[in-house]
Amino acid sequence: MALHLAPYVRQAGQDWLLSCADTPAEVRSLWDADELGSFPTGGHWMVAEASLAHTMDAIKLIGSPRRGPVLADVTQGIAWWLLPPTLGDELDDVCTITIHPRGWTLRCPPVLYPVRGRVWIERPDGTGRLTDPVLLGAALGPGGSRLPAEAFG
Repeated sequence: MALHLAPYVRQAGQDWLLSCADTPAEVRSLWDADELGSFPTGGHWMVAEASLAHTMDAIKLIGSPRRGPVLADVTQGIAWWLLPPTLGDELDDVCTITIHPRGWTLRCPPVLYPVRGRVWIERPDGTGRLTDPVLLGAALGPGGSRLPAEAFG
């Protein structure tokens, strides 16, 4: 997991996340009050929701260089993977995840610290890297990995 990133990388990830907000100043104010900020899906990313248990299994399979940001709510046992906004039907047959529609709002803590049980398992790093849906589908699909280990990096 990317919990040991250099401070400048964590800040770059936070800056990138704020650039994805409709109202960055409002999100900063919410974060300052230890509240979650709202980020609509579709413009910068799409969101796949999975159980935290399935997510942890997938994280083991998908190497760090190939993973994009992953947010978890540890109190509810769920996680959200940020996927490219061009997501098509690549994950339609994966019953262990839910793809949220464009315009759905993901409520996020800052990259730098958890808020209200939500924490970045894989923090945004500022590059805009998102998880490849084909790799996520292979890792979370029926029976686990459907690709050779080398495909996951």
